[in-house]
This record gives sequence, structure tokens and C-alpha cells, in this order.
Amino acid sequence: MSAADPVSESVPDALSEALNASSGNGSEALNATVRFTATPEGTALAYGSLLFMALMPIFFGALRSVRCSRSKWCGEEAEEDPGSRNGGEMPETITSRDAARFPIIASCTLFGLYLFFKVFSQEYINLLLSLYFFVLGVLALSHTISPLVASVLPASFPNNPYQLLFTQGTGEDKEEILNYEFDTKSLVCLVLSSVVGVWYLFKKHWIANNLFGLAFALNGVELLHLNNVSTGCILLGGLFVYDVFWVFGTNVMVTVAKSFEAPIKLVFPQDLLEKGLGASNFAMLGLGDIVIPGIFIALLLRFDVSLKKNTRTYFYTSFVAYIFGLVLTIFIMHTFKHAQPALLYLVPACVGFPVVVALLKGELTEMFRYEEETSEEAGPDSEAEKKDQ
Repeated sequence: MSAADPVSESVPDALSEALNASSGNGSEALNATVRFTATPEGTALAYGSLLFMALMPIFFGALRSVRCSRSKWCGEEAEEDPGSRNGGEMPETITSRDAARFPIIASCTLFGLYLFFKVFSQEYINLLLSLYFFVLGVLALSHTISPLVASVLPASFPNNPYQLLFTQGTGEDKEEILNYEFDTKSLVCLVLSSVVGVWYLFKKHWIANNLFGLAFALNGVELLHLNNVSTGCILLGGLFVYDVFWVFGTNVMVTVAKSFEAPIKLVFPQDLLEKGLGASNFAMLGLGDIVIPGIFIALLLRFDVSLKKNTRTYFYTSFVAYIFGLVLTIFIMHTFKHAQPALLYLVPACVGFPVVVALLKGELTEMFRYEEETSEEAGPDSEAEKKDQ
């Protein structure tokens, strides 16, 4: 996968890698906290907060994905000028081939991390991962907060344009390697995000972790687009099997979840009421359990928009289904006192509910015929070619 915006460059690639490692292990880590003694109030607050945090990137990421789909470029500047690439991030389209390969890639990545933690020192691996995710987290958070920063800054704010240009060679042999245009607002976002990054890098505080995790999740839902519902079913179905196998069939996911120190999960302390912000008994939810269903929910919102009926039936149906699936995961986990792969419950809910609604409304065929353009087809250059033709 590719990206275009240096303030969020490599975000889709980073998200894919993070999802490969975290899809499913979040629910594993979430369930690992059951063995600790926590008050009913603390447990309810922790899981309620995780549920709320999981819903935020899905809801707002889906809305931003609609704007991305319309303008073909994502970001604050792209929203103001759909034809501008300045500060824009082109959405990455997932095809059926990508969806079929994703569970295999995810399994190889997960098992590779497992071997790394078995062979090499966990301390050094996590140090490298911290530096890696520090950079990616700053870029992702910058992209996430850019619309908010733009709305807060006064109109008189001097928003000067800049250009970063790298070339290779001279004369006719000169080759452009990097040509990025940005402005002062982008620099403000980068500075603010860097403050959070330094906080996370040195303190590993759970709030800093969550800010990065929310940024990764929101960017994933916004920038990763399924090209049709069938592709979504292939992706979710494959990861359904992946999640069940690695949680119930082996201890690989448990080991990686306990060893992997990176903002690829949302956390909330169950002892917050007793210890305040210094609490350390965490409940956790992996980003994979947010982004994977989230990109399918975002697709259904774009399908709702394509129907031009001024309703969001399928979006709200799948959104409620996600809530139902996640609550069911937590309930079964506490009932059986055993780790539960969240996608085991999220996938049937998020796919089944909308399909049943479409069947009742007589729009099932229309839903599965809905198709979005791939990244290559959706670019501004291709649009210009179509106009010339």
C-alpha cells in the first residue's frame, strides 16, 4: 500500500502492519486482564470506556471516508479543494485479491513476531518498535487532528505555503524523488503530535498510547476502502478464521500480545477509581478489532450515500451490530473466564445484520453490485484523462 502525505506518509502501510499484528490480539489482551481483581465499578468503567473509544474512530472515520471517496484525496486541504493534493492522502482500495491474501500475510507477520520474541531480547525489539511507532504515530496523529486545528486557528493566522523538493541528477537526467507541498497549519499539527510522541516514547503513558491508537484506527477506517461488499465479506471471513485459529489453536497470539509494546491497542485501567491516572491494571482492545469491522461499516455508509435516499440505514444497522458484537464478546469472556477472539462475534454481527436488512428491503442484489473505483482509477490524473476523452 502507498501514501502521499509526509504528514501522514506511510500511514496506510503502517496500519496494515499494525493490523496484521493486532487483529484479534486485542481481545486476547483484553481477556487477559480477567485474572486481576477489580471492583465491579472499575471493570464497568474500563469496558465502557473501551467501547466508547472503539466507536469513535469507526463513526468519524466512516464520515471522513465519504469525503475521501468524493474528493479522491483525504485531509483538511483536500476537503477545501477536492482537486488539490496539498496535504491530501489518497485512499487505498482493497480488492478481493488483497482481501484473500490479508489473513495469510497477517498470520505470517504474527508468527514472525512470535519467533522474534522467542529468539531475540524482548527489550531491544520493543525499543525498535517504540521508535518505529513513534514516527508513524506522530504522522498519523498529525493527519487526524488537521481538520480540528484548521477550525480552531483564527482566519488571520499566517498560513504560509512551503514546498519540499528532492531531485536526483542534473539537466535532462534530473529525476524527481519527492515533491511535497504543505503549509504552516501542517507544521502546527506536526509539532502538537510530536509532543504526544515524546510523551509516549519516554513515559509509555496509557493516555498517549490511546491518542496514537485512536489516530491509527481513525486513519485506517478513513483511508482503507473496500471496493465492494463481496470483498468485505472475503476479508472479514478470512480474518474470522485467522482470529479463531490463533486464539483457540495456539498460544502465539497470547505471547505476542503480552510481549508487544506498541500503540496497536486501546487500553483503559480498571483501577482508575482507586489509583487515578497512575493506574496500571489495564483492560485492552486491539486495533484490528476496530479497524477491520470499521472499514466494512464505512463501506456501507458510502453505499447508503450512493442510494441517494437521505437515509443511513445500513450504516446505522452495522454500527449497532458492532456494538452488539463487542458487548457479546465481553459478556462471554466474563461468563466462561477464557480468552475470546472478538472477530468471532463481530464478523457475523456486522455482516449478518445489514444483509438481513437488505434482504427485507429487497436491496440485497443492489448492495452486492455496488462497486467503488480502485486507487489507480480514482486518481485526479485519470479523471483528467476521462475529461479529455
